[in-house]
Amino acid sequence: MKKTVSFSKHASNVFFHILTRCNLKCRHCYINFKQHGKKTLPLETVRTWLFELARHTRNANLIFLGGEPTLHPHLPDAVKAAKEAGYASVTIDTNGYLFHDILQKVTPDAVDTFSFSLDGARAATNDALRGKGSFRACMEGIREATARGFQTSLIYTVSRANLHELPRMPALLADLGIRRFFIQVIGLRGKAAEKEALCAPVSKEAWLTVIPEVARTVAASGICAVYPKVYLEPEEPFACAGLVADNYFVFPNGRVYRCPLCEDFPLHSLRFKKDKLVPAPRINEADLFPLAIPEGCVMNKLVQGETLDYGEDGSPSFRIACCLLKEEVLPE
Repeated sequence: MKKTVSFSKHASNVFFHILTRCNLKCRHCYINFKQHGKKTLPLETVRTWLFELARHTRNANLIFLGGEPTLHPHLPDAVKAAKEAGYASVTIDTNGYLFHDILQKVTPDAVDTFSFSLDGARAATNDALRGKGSFRACMEGIREATARGFQTSLIYTVSRANLHELPRMPALLADLGIRRFFIQVIGLRGKAAEKEALCAPVSKEAWLTVIPEVARTVAASGICAVYPKVYLEPEEPFACAGLVADNYFVFPNGRVYRCPLCEDFPLHSLRFKKDKLVPAPRINEADLFPLAIPEGCVMNKLVQGETLDYGEDGSPSFRIACCLLKEEVLPE
């Protein structure tokens, strides 16, 4: 039942960071304050940008991000604006603390999914990465959201610190009533780019051995599992989402990226200028997308080349897929 989720020009996603502030200090947080700033967007700006982005997209799926987006006191109004702007779906990514009584101020008709972040099947593992008490808060948040009729998903960012606990997740997901499970490879951005050993990426062998098996187990329990393709098969062609898909990663300082791997650098191809979405000065990420290299993803080669390996003849031992190419394992 596994299938690779192909890119589509008819699918559009807006990942909107409405603030960068968070109540946690996750050891693998990808927010880079030097690049993204510490601004919280006022509601009127959020609303204006939502409508401007809707003009540039077609039936886009909207994901509110932070930092922790529920820290924004006007998030319910932002959700309302998103519906007015015509977004196909609205998701709120959260660490589970669900500030400002957000669950009481929005409805399942307005928010399609609350997506929770959890990085361990037990408090000891999760809290070592995300902060003391975060496991309990996330559990309580998921149960409250489910009880109120919201659809819930869960994101598990895999590193060497928590790979061992991933096989414990299927039972926990079923107990929590999770509908979709996203296994995410750790991005070497923000804090993770500091090469902290605890949050180091897992090896190719470990990824290919553990991740697909856990995804199959999750799907067998009736839950959809999604994870990054990461490694291309020898015969598989490389495709860059920056060329063939329609994704926007928006930050409160006005930067808009098409590739999340670029977010540690001023390589954004778009920006908000006087509340209008305009092209950023050259050279930027859009100039790099068309480059064809033996390693596959040119952005991976440029910003996290240490993830690659080469043979004695200098050729790459494997090719890296676009980070937005996913494998989807559906329940039978």
